Amino acid sequence: MTGSSVNWPGGARIAVTLTFDFDAETLWLSRDPANAQRPGTLSQGVYGARIGVPKILETLKEAGVPATFFIPGWTVENHADRAEMVLKAGHEIGHHSYSHAWIDPAFPEQEVEEMERGLDALKRVLGVVPKGYRSPAGETSDNTIRLLAKHGFLYDSSMMAEINPYRITAPDGSSIIELPWHWSLDDAPFLLFSIKTPRPIFTNSHIREVWQDEFREIHRWGGYYNLVMHPQFTGRPSRIALLREMIAFMRGFEGVWFATCSQVAEAWATSQS
Repeated sequence: MTGSSVNWPGGARIAVTLTFDFDAETLWLSRDPANAQRPGTLSQGVYGARIGVPKILETLKEAGVPATFFIPGWTVENHADRAEMVLKAGHEIGHHSYSHAWIDPAFPEQEVEEMERGLDALKRVLGVVPKGYRSPAGETSDNTIRLLAKHGFLYDSSMMAEINPYRITAPDGSSIIELPWHWSLDDAPFLLFSIKTPRPIFTNSHIREVWQDEFREIHRWGGYYNLVMHPQFTGRPSRIALLREMIAFMRGFEGVWFATCSQVAEAWATSQS
């Protein structure tokens, strides 16, 4: 491909969304309930709320760029001050389940509960009715799109079938705009270490190379760059520096549009009409 396949606002060649999954302790509580008795384990999530979110917001403010934060309902209830900081800073808040439990297609009633409890928390605590949804770990079921359409969501960001946004249709005919992501543009595979699932913790230079190489080629094609980060990982000191460097790097290219996920979904929908 030699030109942009989407008519982005202002003639931009590439749309960029900086997205943050603000999981806090849910990342550990949802995988093993026994972690509720392990404050050392949970402190990783506490760090994301206590230090990561404010430093990320500070970095975004200095750069003057918008972002989208996908927040579980549990996190909204238990870290309301930090969720309110995100809201007051003018960033978009999206739905990220209630407890960060992975969707299991064998138990559709649990997916409904996670959806509805998360929506209730966002509305009750923040007054937010989210336009977008991202499933925990990208796990979905045949019910996901139907549920999102039922609740009036504009977009989903849980699938990986494209570079540009696309429309995905459920078996019952309901559909929603999909903002694709990919594990290579997610900080977790590079930084999520635990005793139970040990893995290498990669250097900034390694992550930077992957992220920048992907950006260069998507920019060449003309498309959509969806960077997925987590306050408990990208909120670490050197990773904040990496975020700052990535924003500066992308700004060195022509036709880069930094936007919220809702703005990208709306622009894509307009380009298709």
